[in-house]
Amino acid sequence: MSFSGKILKWYRQNKRSLPWRETIDPYKIWLSEIILQQTRVAQGTPYYLRFVETFPSVRDMANAKEEEVLKLWQGLGYYSRARNLHATAKIVVNEYDAVFPNNYKELLKLKGVGDYTASAISSICYNEAQAVVDGNVYRVLARYFGVHTPINSTEGIKYFKTLAQRVMDANEIRDYNQGIMEFGAIHCTPKKPFCLDCPLNESCVSLQAGTVNQLPIKLKKTKVRDRYFNYLVPIYKDTSGNLFTSLQKREGKGIWQNLWEFPLLEATSNLEIDAINSRYKEILGEIGKVEILDYNDTPILHKLSHQNLHTKFWILNTNNEIPNKVLHHSLNEYPVPVLIADFIKAFKF
Repeated sequence: MSFSGKILKWYRQNKRSLPWRETIDPYKIWLSEIILQQTRVAQGTPYYLRFVETFPSVRDMANAKEEEVLKLWQGLGYYSRARNLHATAKIVVNEYDAVFPNNYKELLKLKGVGDYTASAISSICYNEAQAVVDGNVYRVLARYFGVHTPINSTEGIKYFKTLAQRVMDANEIRDYNQGIMEFGAIHCTPKKPFCLDCPLNESCVSLQAGTVNQLPIKLKKTKVRDRYFNYLVPIYKDTSGNLFTSLQKREGKGIWQNLWEFPLLEATSNLEIDAINSRYKEILGEIGKVEILDYNDTPILHKLSHQNLHTKFWILNTNNEIPNKVLHHSLNEYPVPVLIADFIKAFKF
């Protein structure tokens, strides 16, 4: 039996029941694929279900405000995916009359849709013979064929796409593509793959060579950057007893674009309370007499893909007006990074 034949047989016996496998609606397939980028199935599934419930069609998503999409996305990370999701929904509605393109080349023109997503949508929804290549597929192909070319090199990207096209089953592309991704996700896993009980073990090059745990190879390109965030959380109560704090939207490029956060004082190292006392006016201006409290003695380490955020929250009690004030009980209405969401949940205003 061929490589693709074994993958198809395994898939029919082992595939998981997942909500996006019950449809070939390109809107829902697109939505699931964007959510599952950089996200495990267990984490992504409830998000997918909430998105489908909130935005049943691409028109519904296109007509929503970006903040609504970001709020629903909150906690998934890599927020550019959510912004691209909303932008693409508008493009599909305005330029394609709410009908997704039905082929790989046209799908590639959509914002946030690359080779993998275009291949997935075109093959699953339209049976176009386009092989998907995601992290799971890289791992399966690298191990089975014993490929030591780095998967994130220019050469590697081209090589694996060509290899994937060569070994796919063009006649059953929908099941084959889902099958090889599923095989990598739950059988040929990154750690402790099930080699002894594998339908490919007799011809797996890396298994015979003892190099399963060495493949695939990935170049380390990006150095992790350390950043030191000091969030200033002003608290002000007016004469009617309403409690306010301050939020601002992150503008421009960079992490968390268009999400909301407390006023931020970024430094080159961890700051102590004396430094906050002397510098908070740089961010908040004159807000009268202030009592500063250190919320967390030890900085919270929040890891992103290429950044480590060392974060402290500082409570600033004041009896004066504050800039960008919001009622404390409305904080949950704003899309915020998970780091801020965790603080809001834990802190008793």
